[in-house]
Amino acid sequence: MLRFFLLLIPVLLAGPFLAAASGLARVDGDWSTASRESAGLAPDPAEAAEPIVQVYGARTFGWRGAFAVHTWIAAKRAGAPSFTTYQVTGWRYWHGASPLSVSAGPPDRKWFGATPEIYADLRGPEVEHLIDKIEAAVAAYPFKDSYRTWPGPNSNTFTATIARAVPELGLALPPTAIGKDYLGTATFAAPAPSGTGYQVSILGVLGLMAGIEEGLEINILGLSFGLDPLGLAVKLPGIGRLGMERAP
Repeated sequence: MLRFFLLLIPVLLAGPFLAAASGLARVDGDWSTASRESAGLAPDPAEAAEPIVQVYGARTFGWRGAFAVHTWIAAKRAGAPSFTTYQVTGWRYWHGASPLSVSAGPPDRKWFGATPEIYADLRGPEVEHLIDKIEAAVAAYPFKDSYRTWPGPNSNTFTATIARAVPELGLALPPTAIGKDYLGTATFAAPAPSGTGYQVSILGVLGLMAGIEEGLEINILGLSFGLDPLGLAVKLPGIGRLGMERAP
């Protein structure tokens, strides 16, 4: 058994090492001077009057970016002058506040230099009802006073929890969203975040997920390997998804 785990460690770390070595994740720099400007991905609220929900993710800052992304949810009601962003951040918790924040402003800011990607983008009159459900799910988030970088609850635990409560989002988070499989200390099975399958997970460190949107994923120590047959893609720790991209 010990030999098995010794052989497993380099397999788990190979992806994060390649992500750092290739520049896919930036592991150096000064967070205080890193860019937080808009990436130009979100529509201008003054020009897009319809209700909109978007889910974003970007590589975390520093060495953690070789392993994981940080994710957040943004919503704008019909005619609203700005987006509202819902997210969980560790520094709020470490400074004695709730890690959960709700703020107004551009939702597509770079995450300390890392350009975000859009994982979900829903627009139209029916989205107004989804915003109601998102707000209710945020208010009911069970870990609003807790935070742990690994294996969770963290920012990706938050996004995955909201997605399970609002399956209309159809949100399939990438394998680099470490913490998405954390279900708590007393819950070991739940719907997949996309609402198109199910997962079992032990404290977010060992689990299995199967869903139409996610495909098949195996979680080992919080790092996910997977295969998406419908999307013709593989999923690797640190690297993310390799293959055809599914439109958000």
